Amino acid sequence: MNGYNNHESSGTGSLQQGPPEIDKQQHSKDSVFFRDGRRRVDFVLSYVDDKDGERKQERRKVYEANLENVGLELETEDKSESEDGKTSFVKIHAPWEVLATYADVLKIKVPFKVNDIPDNKDTPMNWLSTPFRLPDHIMHPEPDYFTAPFNKSKSDFFLIDNQETFFPPSTRNRIVYYILSRCSYLKDECPDKDKKGIKRLLNNGTYTAAFPLHDVSSRYWTRSRDPNCESERYNLYKHWARFFCFFKEQPLDLVRKYYGEKIGIYFAWLGFYTEMLFFAAVVGTICFIYGFLTYDDNQWSKEICSEAIGGNIVMCPLCDKKCGYWKLITTCNSSWQSHLFDNVATVFFAIFMGIWVTLFLEFWKRRQARLEYEWDLVDFEEEQQQLQLRPEYETKCSKRKLNRITQEMEPYLPITSKCARLCLSGATVLFWISLIIACIIGVIAYRLAVYAAFASIMKDSPTAHLQVVGPLITPQLATSVTASCINFVIIMILNLMYEKVAIWITDMEIPKTHLEYENKLTVKMFLFQFVNYYSSCFYVAFFKGKFVGYPGNYIYMFGEWSKLRNEECDPGGCLIELTTQLVIVMTGKQVWGNIQEALVPWLRNWWGSRKARSHPESLYSRWEQDYDLQVFGQLGLFQEYLEMVIQFGFITLFVASFPLAPLLALFNNIIEVRVDSWKLTTQFRRPVAAKAHSIGAWQEILNGMAILSVVTNAFIVAFTSDMIPRLVYMYAYQPDGEMNMKGYINNSLSVFNISEFPEANSPEDGENPFWFNSSITTCRYRDYRYPPGHQKQYTHTMQFWHILAAKLAFIIIMEHVVFLVKFFVAWMIPDVPSDVRARIKRERYLVQEYLHDYEVERLKNQIGFPANSPVAQAT
Repeated sequence: MNGYNNHESSGTGSLQQGPPEIDKQQHSKDSVFFRDGRRRVDFVLSYVDDKDGERKQERRKVYEANLENVGLELETEDKSESEDGKTSFVKIHAPWEVLATYADVLKIKVPFKVNDIPDNKDTPMNWLSTPFRLPDHIMHPEPDYFTAPFNKSKSDFFLIDNQETFFPPSTRNRIVYYILSRCSYLKDECPDKDKKGIKRLLNNGTYTAAFPLHDVSSRYWTRSRDPNCESERYNLYKHWARFFCFFKEQPLDLVRKYYGEKIGIYFAWLGFYTEMLFFAAVVGTICFIYGFLTYDDNQWSKEICSEAIGGNIVMCPLCDKKCGYWKLITTCNSSWQSHLFDNVATVFFAIFMGIWVTLFLEFWKRRQARLEYEWDLVDFEEEQQQLQLRPEYETKCSKRKLNRITQEMEPYLPITSKCARLCLSGATVLFWISLIIACIIGVIAYRLAVYAAFASIMKDSPTAHLQVVGPLITPQLATSVTASCINFVIIMILNLMYEKVAIWITDMEIPKTHLEYENKLTVKMFLFQFVNYYSSCFYVAFFKGKFVGYPGNYIYMFGEWSKLRNEECDPGGCLIELTTQLVIVMTGKQVWGNIQEALVPWLRNWWGSRKARSHPESLYSRWEQDYDLQVFGQLGLFQEYLEMVIQFGFITLFVASFPLAPLLALFNNIIEVRVDSWKLTTQFRRPVAAKAHSIGAWQEILNGMAILSVVTNAFIVAFTSDMIPRLVYMYAYQPDGEMNMKGYINNSLSVFNISEFPEANSPEDGENPFWFNSSITTCRYRDYRYPPGHQKQYTHTMQFWHILAAKLAFIIIMEHVVFLVKFFVAWMIPDVPSDVRARIKRERYLVQEYLHDYEVERLKNQIGFPANSPVAQAT
């Protein structure tokens, strides 16, 4: 039940005062309790005395005194008792009165009645999922309850069986952190109200860390020896955080109970996303298999690889001066490879993914709505907005005004200050996005500049004579590899800068609530990452090879003076290059990311605790063990979301070029779930529990990417692949009137007279291959232009305009079909399941009814009438 340890009962129960006292002689340092063995450690602060010790010591003294004034109980472990002899620890316990008071303030929902609505979870063919479910003795299902916001004055209305265990540890540490964030570290008479909060004390070095304890020691693979301590971390490690559990369901209720709703909702979303990827991966694999099975039906590749056709077609140089003439047959291998992804199934898969992404988002809304109810998150956003202001907002906003809803004075930011901050923020974001685009343009200029150099150098390179790898080592490959390395370095450098800039901008805007802060930071970081990661893909898909001109009239990047001739597509076409880039980015970054996520925290923990590993656990205290772990920082969960959303963009925005992208994402996510759970459970300090009713701003980002993906895939099929030109040729320009692709290659290549080449474009002496001689008077290039000698020579033919019209018609038809299906599917699937809607209404009704009966009964007791008297009955 919602994380609360209660016995199934409809009464109020007896109020016990906690676990029996432990013998202090046997009470080791491996404990989550104070030295008395009764009071639980809800939070730990650590500090190290340094040269500025007197000033910091005074802050700590006042701060800890203020914490005790609000009711928290503190116990200090001197540095002489710590393993390093330098670090002191302050243990904090929140007694019942404090927990009850702040549970009332934060409107934390607690149980008041056993749920009486039948749970119809039996579904058809339910037995098929049995191998993937965890058994009940592991999941520990608890009885379901109706809940209501806690009211301290009506504590006997709720099902309180034991005060010490009524609030789970995740709720306890959330309440304590709420107090720590708002407690001042200056005396009451000091006028500076800005000097408060544990966050500021951590920033100025007064304290070195603040964290709640794990319930099991660093030896998480064994149960806790303390009979009064739970072993939830052990259960999470054994049944969730190990890779061999990859085919099992996640114990989401246990994750939520231990880490809070915010982390629980992330793993719920990641698990659901991975499940839905399975269907996309199956269809994508089928489309790839179709391309493989129709390998031998690829007529245009046969013509390219034919000595009689491709071996006799001389192509124009790909760059000025340093590139010579070449034969079309050299593109044989890349042409066959391109067919695996550029076929009729690609169109079907692009349409399917447009519908799949809609189903994914709609079904996630339903799953999220069910979690909102089961985890008591219904109406949480209003509580978040009104009751949980950021301490930074409260301290920096000195002006106050009346809240018309709560009728209380609250701080606010003047509209003039807000507008000025937003304008500065927007200008900064635009500047950094422009910087990214400038870096991408720089990389493109590098590719254009060095391609000719590589073409000249590698012509006589010894590698050209190697039998196996020789043909693969080309100027195109050398240019792409070096440019990719430069682009990767730029991305990594800018990523480090983005994070700090985005945080600085968001802090400057002074968001009102934690939810608003995270949403603002999310949008900024995603904009940066979107431009950073996808710019090169957009360039290859929609710009490379599109604006190159024709022989004798080439287009240059910065004008003809720059001599940087616009890049043409690789011999196999731009689609196969886009596919290659996606494969490298998705596999390389994901493999490296998983290794980094798992290896770096482990190495840091191994190095940080190297001295204490030889100590008995009874001497290596619980707070020291957790102190040696890594910090799950403010952006810890944010980075996980960002990584997955960037991946989501790769499998939706450009999936028409690579149907196997969902399969790669599926394999990665199966590993990602276990890597994230392993590092969170074993390598990081326990994060402060936080509430979240949804995935926040990521939901709108996913919706936006889903809409954009329909447009990008339609343009990829129309303009990047050769699908539309082939169909136009087969239905309208096949000379024999047959429904086949014979003669397509000759039809798709235009002719240019070599004698008309300007001196600036002609190859230098020695750059042409040995077979080139004066008898070759023309060369071919990819375009639809009239041949030399025609009255409209080198202008576009009517076939070009027919193909362009067909491309535009395809884009319009595909977009309208997919969007109509998307909107229809979204309309057909309600966001909230009907049974959840009924439960929410039932709970609200019961809250009012039971509160009314409770007040009437209490009034009877106050008046003193017997329960069966006529007056009492009339009352």
